[in-house]
Amino acid sequence: MELHIHLIGGKGLTDQLYQQLHEAIEHGHLAVGTQLPPTRLLAEQLQVSRKTVAEAYARLGADGLLSAVVGRGTFVCAHPQSRERELQPVTLAAADTLERWYRRAPLLGRSALQAPSRYDFVGGLSAKAQFPFDQWRACLHYALRRSQHHSERQVPAQGLGELRAAIAQHVAFARGVQCSAADVLVCNGAQQALDLIARVLIEPGTCVAMEDPGYPPARHLFQALGARVQSVAVDAEGLCVEQIAEGTRLIYATPSHQFPLGMPMSQTRRHALLARAAELGALVIEDDYDCEFRYQGPDSDALQRLDRHGLVAYVGTFSKTLLPELRLGYAVLPPAVLRAACVAKHLSDWHSPSLTQWALARFIDEGHLSRHIRRCHALYTARRERLLARLEGDLAPWLRAVPASAGLHLSALAAPGVDIELLVRLARQVEVGLYSLAPFFVETPVRPGLLMGFGAIERLDIDPALDRVRDALHSLS
Repeated sequence: MELHIHLIGGKGLTDQLYQQLHEAIEHGHLAVGTQLPPTRLLAEQLQVSRKTVAEAYARLGADGLLSAVVGRGTFVCAHPQSRERELQPVTLAAADTLERWYRRAPLLGRSALQAPSRYDFVGGLSAKAQFPFDQWRACLHYALRRSQHHSERQVPAQGLGELRAAIAQHVAFARGVQCSAADVLVCNGAQQALDLIARVLIEPGTCVAMEDPGYPPARHLFQALGARVQSVAVDAEGLCVEQIAEGTRLIYATPSHQFPLGMPMSQTRRHALLARAAELGALVIEDDYDCEFRYQGPDSDALQRLDRHGLVAYVGTFSKTLLPELRLGYAVLPPAVLRAACVAKHLSDWHSPSLTQWALARFIDEGHLSRHIRRCHALYTARRERLLARLEGDLAPWLRAVPASAGLHLSALAAPGVDIELLVRLARQVEVGLYSLAPFFVETPVRPGLLMGFGAIERLDIDPALDRVRDALHSLS
């Protein structure tokens, strides 16, 4: 390493070097465990005698700040008491705005401070062990080769053309979405897609309608941008369209697998939603977050396929089908919104990582994505069937599954008298992670129940876990 040392004049060099190193350690610029350069090398860099450096090191060692390890080198071993910065705090003019951001704590999933349980029914996670890491590694090598001959300036904010074409072909086949590569915007996950769409449509006071219960990060996002969010109830057919208020500019919905309850939106309700959006001139965000995994009934195409007026923005993600760590999602946008969203994307982060885009395009083109989905479909089907069998069997006196035909989770509503919050606490005591539906409700009365993800729990772990849940329910009874 090269230290930032500046020695002045030709006298007192040892004292100068000692003082500057002492201050660097004291202020944390040289962390504990940092290896300092050998005395000969540092002397050459500073153009001083080796004796000068050795004496400075020796004095720091005597102070307990450095330690010499024979055969390895000299290391920072401790910090003296840091000086307290003499600050005179001034209240920021934006303090109220910052306070509003502090209050937007994430409500979805496990607490960052909460360790995962041995048996975990967390929603939104897939079977990471099934991911084809070897094929992905080969695609990354291909991406590195491509990047050698590709200028970063040639990557558009909208995304690499090769990846957009691969996505368009995939969603047309898997979800019936009508689009071409020109309609696709590549994003850093579905959350950025939501952010970009909302950013170009929402102004302070804009009315946004969304499902209640619904997806908390979307609600927080809309509110953070200044929107007035209207909570619209859902029933067995999905979003209650007749409740959408006049003046609504944006509608957020999960028609294929309502989040979190799970039921699909009926065809009648879908047509009603599109008709209402046309009356209002409102854009509908269709969040199709995990519907590539379907298990029963006829395949239901995306809402976007029914759109005849360019009012549906279709949002998808690879976090559920592949890996959350990829942080890649996409939006299929109508022309009126696409251009503005691309400008917002450019201002936000220029473009999504090009190496990952090259790799994913290759991964899709070589058929790895389709094979992975087919392989995981069989896995998730077995897990879902086992979970349903228990919910319809010995757990039926306490829990009732909400009908759902797709996705990576089921919701189970509680029978009257079952204390779900207490059940969640009791289950955690026996190493079972359960998750209440309550945090997803805002204005609609809470329907007590559980969101039960089966993407990340092994098939053979489901019965032992639910045996413990059953025992906890017996104790509650």
